[in-house]
Amino acid sequence: MPGSRNLITDVPGIRVGNAQSSTIKSGVSVIWPDEPCVASVAIHGGAPGTREVALLEPEQTVEAVDAIVLSGGSAFGLDAAAGVQARLRELGHGFAVGDVRVPIVPSAILFDLLNGGDKDWGSAAPYRDLGRTALNAAGTDFELGSVGAGYGATTANLKGGLGSASITLANGVTVGALVAVNALGRATIGDSKHFWAAPHEIGKEFGGFGLPSPLPDGATDVKTKLDALTAGANTTIAAVATDAILTKAEAKRLAVMAHDGMSRALWPAHTPLDGDLIFALSTAKQPLKDGLSDMVQLGAAAASCLARAIARGIYHASPADNDPVPTWTQKHG
Repeated sequence: MPGSRNLITDVPGIRVGNAQSSTIKSGVSVIWPDEPCVASVAIHGGAPGTREVALLEPEQTVEAVDAIVLSGGSAFGLDAAAGVQARLRELGHGFAVGDVRVPIVPSAILFDLLNGGDKDWGSAAPYRDLGRTALNAAGTDFELGSVGAGYGATTANLKGGLGSASITLANGVTVGALVAVNALGRATIGDSKHFWAAPHEIGKEFGGFGLPSPLPDGATDVKTKLDALTAGANTTIAAVATDAILTKAEAKRLAVMAHDGMSRALWPAHTPLDGDLIFALSTAKQPLKDGLSDMVQLGAAAASCLARAIARGIYHASPADNDPVPTWTQKHG
């Protein structure tokens, strides 16, 4: 069953903060664990934009991160992590090197520069300040849809958004996902109201419409933003978290398995023009009773949570002036 909030913050020790600008139609989301936590990453898209992700590989020295940042703004959005890092340093957080502390803040960005917002921000992009604001806003409750890193996100046929979901497994372990959906392709089956993620839906968390029968004509046609926008205007960036105790290698495997959720919820996914990326975090509260068997269940749950989160992000998107595509609600009511 989902946690009490059906958000990634159902994982004990995880907080999320969001900040956005209606002027530039872009924003930032920050995942801030109560304590530094084990993390890794899996990148399956062909056009990622990242900061400090190499250190997340299992063979690298740093074992834990202080925060994770998802941001709009393409490469300009990498500044968001600097704002988060600066604020964490003020608060005394970070990897200790002698008497100096260096907060570890890996980040990933999506391309939302052609979504109708005013990107003429002059000599300094606003993402550093947005990152700081998002961290200061971190808590256990947050909205979905057009907020944070998903504020200006789009897909091929509908407005994208920030989505989240959670589930508690029979062994008591909780898994959650957070995603900013800005995919090259579509999350719906053709242009219908039905989501590809429907088999994973719990209750009516994104409408309860199930799968159409039969599939509509053109359901598997490859319709993408390339029909209307320039190449590169894409990327779905996400994080999955759990309170299970994981090593960095196990967190890496969790991130790899979670990518199945993108494949379940987006068509197509992992293209050469998407920067599809998933961080995996462990707050290390609960031991796994049967390592390999539990990891299979954990990875499947992470993929399912992510598929649900993707659909929820689009389902809850809200309209704004100059949007290049409609929201799900505008199109389907």
